[in-house]
Amino acid sequence: MSEIVKEFNEYRERMNASILEDNNKIIKRIFNLDTNAYMAGALDLKTKELLGLVASTVLRCDDCIKYHLETSYKEGLTKEEVVEALSIATLVGGTIVIPHLRRAYEFWDALESENL
Repeated sequence: MSEIVKEFNEYRERMNASILEDNNKIIKRIFNLDTNAYMAGALDLKTKELLGLVASTVLRCDDCIKYHLETSYKEGLTKEEVVEALSIATLVGGTIVIPHLRRAYEFWDALESENL
């Protein structure tokens, strides 16, 4: 596993466990809502992940971008599909999202390098 992907996943897993350990009902419900929102429904999983990726890019949340990139990759989205979604995000978000676009490309490349 690429170092950038490994570090992100280990950190996310460790901190989510720490957060949930506090047993705060509101935080647990938010986590649950997030999980359920990304389940297949009227929209399929791939579409929802692309929507999440676009929103995360426009909001400039690198952790969210990485999460949606990895899930998109695991769901079988192509680089072309992801880049098209990122292009919409850049159009909507403006040039201020370009640094996040760079990191998104770096993370996607790391995901692809795992399965060469």
